Amino acid sequence: MPYAIYGAFVFTVALLVTTAYFLLGGLPLLVLKHDVPVDARFIRSFFNVYYHAAFWTALGAGLSYALWGRPAFAVGAAAIAVLASLLRRHLLAAMQALGERIEASDAGAIGRFRRVHAAALSVNVLQLVVIVWGLLQLSASMS
Repeated sequence: MPYAIYGAFVFTVALLVTTAYFLLGGLPLLVLKHDVPVDARFIRSFFNVYYHAAFWTALGAGLSYALWGRPAFAVGAAAIAVLASLLRRHLLAAMQALGERIEASDAGAIGRFRRVHAAALSVNVLQLVVIVWGLLQLSASMS
């Protein structure tokens, strides 16, 4: 058994923990009124940390799966890393712009910010489902 399996295990567990932790941490933040700039800045920072963590753990998992000789899983993990990078770029920019509009007392921006926040969490749920599904596939292929 190649040593890369250990890296794949560590990075996959880290990706699972990161994704689940930030999903569970992001859900309660939806109860915030989002009517003060501090809310928007905090939530944007929260997702910034998540996207960084997801990118690096997915990248590590992808490299480990490639070294292990599991190209489909390597591509899947790399896709998660790319998705995290794209979401970080686009969703955080949207949150930044909406946070500035909230600061300028734009009442409509609050609802839009909440929708962006909910969309980010929805993608997080989907990502978690895909990771668990992939692990089930990996487990089935090893038995």
